[in-house]
Amino acid sequence: MEKTIIAVFLLLSAFNASEVLAQTKCVDSEGEAVIVNNDVPSAKAEAVARAKWNAVEQVVGVEVKAQSVVQNFALVDDAVSKQIRGVVAGYKVLSEDNRKDTFWARINACVEPSKAREALMSLALNNSVAVFIPARKPKVISESGGKHEHRLETIDEYDEANILSESLIGKLTEQGYQVVDVAPTHEIDAAGVEKAMKSGNYMVLRSLMYKFLSNLIIIGKIDYAISTQKGADVGYGISMPFNNVTVRLTYRIVTRDASGKMVILTAGAEEGKGLAMNVEDAAANGLNDLSEKISPVIMEKLSKHITGIAKKINVTVGGVNDVNTNFAVKDALQSTAWVTNVEEKNLGEFIVSYPENTVYLANSISQKPDFRILNFSQYSLKIMYTEAVK
Repeated sequence: MEKTIIAVFLLLSAFNASEVLAQTKCVDSEGEAVIVNNDVPSAKAEAVARAKWNAVEQVVGVEVKAQSVVQNFALVDDAVSKQIRGVVAGYKVLSEDNRKDTFWARINACVEPSKAREALMSLALNNSVAVFIPARKPKVISESGGKHEHRLETIDEYDEANILSESLIGKLTEQGYQVVDVAPTHEIDAAGVEKAMKSGNYMVLRSLMYKFLSNLIIIGKIDYAISTQKGADVGYGISMPFNNVTVRLTYRIVTRDASGKMVILTAGAEEGKGLAMNVEDAAANGLNDLSEKISPVIMEKLSKHITGIAKKINVTVGGVNDVNTNFAVKDALQSTAWVTNVEEKNLGEFIVSYPENTVYLANSISQKPDFRILNFSQYSLKIMYTEAVK
């Protein structure tokens, strides 16, 4: 009886161990760090931490690296280190090299995918927008007939990088949004968009958010109809001199709430019309017309969303001892990217409205020559204004 119990216990232990192993994925990755003041141990620790983070990115399969989300990764290292805990189940150093100015390490790290996705999404930007709006458009394969009898044969083709999507991406970029054009990555196709739009199954969109570290997705589809063909009788013995094409867009802007649940921010439909001698040109003109109508609407929706999700961050600035310095600091804070408002409380104390993770605000301020970050948390930031103490 005792042997039977031991055998069952060992079997259960083996099962539990295999279940845990099945939840992790082990990959090789590399990391490198600059050696500062000959402090090799610190550089090695940083190189290993970066290698762990690279392993996390590999397991999740992100297209946009976390380092590229933030211009300067120095301040994010602390946030990354916290996120890695519990994500990397274990690792071993395969090789390392002191390269005089930098330290390089190659490791094998075992990562839990579900926790890795959560860690990456904590660094996703609210002002990063993924755009995918494929257009179904006509392609002429034969055209015949005279002035009063015109026959046109077309087939459908999909253009994933079309006039409307390119124009919208351009306008978003001009407004300072970080835009990811999903089309060139081939992560999803027009059929996938149509299925997601009709079924309301947003697994595809959630996957795109993970891959591109984005909290906003503009997804839609464009259809067309040839309203009137060139040469068609429009009455009174008059033939239509142009092709008249109507293009219709249906779209959704999808985001995530605080719990990670997918939320439809807005949905809508719009149409545009185009005239031209050639039906393909008429469709292109219709897309231009549609772009001019829909771009301001989408821009307004995104702007309201970004303003609405801005959180209040207490910013305390040391070295501010007079009103003039206070004004200078306030102006510097107000001019920081994506800061929507700055309120003065006292000398050196401000409430800053900001829609992103506080680490990005700290990172942006640290790029300013007269500021040094002392500490930051989710809702507070401590800074030293170094110009005042020089």
